[in-house]
Amino acid sequence: MQIDFHHGVTYVAARLAGFEHKAASIIAYCAQYVDDATNAGVIRFDNGALFSRISSAHKMLDYRNFRELANNLVWIPFHFLPGNGGLPATEDPSGKFIDKLICRPNSHVAQEMVRECILRQDTPYALHRLGITMHVYVDTWAHQGFAGVNHRVNEARNLVDEYGKPDRSLMDRLTNYFVSEALPLGHGAVLSHPDKPFLRWGYTNGRGEKIFRDNPKDFLEAADCMCKAMQRYIAGDPNATVPGLPQPDQTAIALLLQNITENSGSLRHQKWLQAIAEGKFSFGKEIVTYIPKGKNSWKFLALGTEETIDRGNEIFSYHPTFLASDWKLFHDALQAHHFYISHDLLPRYGICVA
Repeated sequence: MQIDFHHGVTYVAARLAGFEHKAASIIAYCAQYVDDATNAGVIRFDNGALFSRISSAHKMLDYRNFRELANNLVWIPFHFLPGNGGLPATEDPSGKFIDKLICRPNSHVAQEMVRECILRQDTPYALHRLGITMHVYVDTWAHQGFAGVNHRVNEARNLVDEYGKPDRSLMDRLTNYFVSEALPLGHGAVLSHPDKPFLRWGYTNGRGEKIFRDNPKDFLEAADCMCKAMQRYIAGDPNATVPGLPQPDQTAIALLLQNITENSGSLRHQKWLQAIAEGKFSFGKEIVTYIPKGKNSWKFLALGTEETIDRGNEIFSYHPTFLASDWKLFHDALQAHHFYISHDLLPRYGICVA
């Protein structure tokens, strides 16, 4: 999914779940910042203090940049959560290890991840972790059928549009990528098709199976399940019976998912923010913004830098407010999420990843 869903729809779902504007803004910012946290390494301060962070995205989402993209530390815990064939931890899918790694919508793995997040509300970064968790959770719908490793299972051919006719526009774009060995990574072979809410499309996967994807339907289901997850978070009970999206709001979201059809995620995002500002949803009118880098971004407020890419040799001015800054809390949550997924959750399913 792209910024229109990870930020715009996440904000809407958080408000409809019962969060007020400030908390919903934190959750939505973190959900999108997973795609924008491209720098890793140690932050050095002028008083000798240090802070270590990891990245959850790549500097440039370009499938030609194969060496940079082939990074399991990023893909598996943050974008392509393994689905274990849709089975619980006590069962294994038939086939090989790769069958455990393929992403499945709302899998048992994903539900356990959400449960853990709901039960860990006693940290300063709890809301920030919720945003990260929501990013990974909804991506299990968009990235279903693909794995976050370089494997032929991700290959796709015979790409078709919603009418079953050859998708020439995508095929033409793929001819510009040249480095074919990069395409079996994630959903590289179909570029951003899985992430665009308005598309209905199909392909033949690496196993010769014909797959049809209805993104508007899948994304609406993801939004409803995300709302339910956040309602359970507010209740403090991962097993609570909750209503999900109110019906009028669900209808409004469905229409926007289908009718905002710009190829640019940024343009679609602006239309979602406009809909929120116009009061299209039951929580009323709100002004929502997102600044990933530069002046007034979370990073700027924490470190005072407007740079997009860190060189690694910077010395930042230390302020006591850094410890409670949203940027620092996001990175704390990012590491907590990564450790839990890699060292606690996936091993219960017999999945060991680097």
